[in-house]
Amino acid sequence: MSGIAGKLALVTGASAGIGLACAHCFAADGANLVLWARRGERLEQEAEALRRAHGASVRTAVVDVRRRAAVEEAVQQLVDAGSVPDILLNNAGLAAGLDKLQDGDPEDWDRMIDTNVKGLLYVTRALLPHMVRLGRGHVVNLGSLAGHQTYPKGNVYSATKYAVRALTEGMHLDLVGTPVRVSSIDPGLVETEFSVVRFHGDAERAKSVYQGMRPLTAADVAEVVRYVVNLPEHVNVLDLVLMPTAQRSTQVVHRQN
Repeated sequence: MSGIAGKLALVTGASAGIGLACAHCFAADGANLVLWARRGERLEQEAEALRRAHGASVRTAVVDVRRRAAVEEAVQQLVDAGSVPDILLNNAGLAAGLDKLQDGDPEDWDRMIDTNVKGLLYVTRALLPHMVRLGRGHVVNLGSLAGHQTYPKGNVYSATKYAVRALTEGMHLDLVGTPVRVSSIDPGLVETEFSVVRFHGDAERAKSVYQGMRPLTAADVAEVVRYVVNLPEHVNVLDLVLMPTAQRSTQVVHRQN
């Protein structure tokens, strides 16, 4: 039997990729959903597909996690409705650019820091006190192998994911004495829109990242998240790193000719 049946899961960045794949897994396991993303039309289309496929209750809101006031308002609406999520999946995140630090674009840096670090903080800060008050909850942060190993030109993106790792560990310590669990799921190469976003829409360059090897898919990562949130409540996975078999580090990848 599913451990999350009847529970409420909030997923940020839910209109595509890993966030959307996790939403499908949660719904298939009987959870109800609150989905946030910036692309409202696409989000509602995917929400309707989830309702048809799984019969789940799905609520949506257009929320940019970089906007603290918008995050706080959206969380307050949930609280006022008596709908504090049992699961928070901090999935919203991105990479922007791939340059040596001395050549980097500060606009790209701001996007990554504001989304990957500050956005995660804003959402968690708004929701976590209610989980503590109610004595239940599981925060799952989407980290990265880049939060364990840096790589050339991945400077600021890696810094944001090291920050996610540190925040996960800090949160885990701060919640001692409560039943609230904290986990970080840290994948290596996953073929989603990630590289297209990083290369500012250059699909051909994005495709080259995965040439000659079989990367993870969003569904692969979602299955790992699904496993972690379904564990008994006395079991907590703090940090889980997963990679495609062809990848052994951020820089060591076997590619077929």
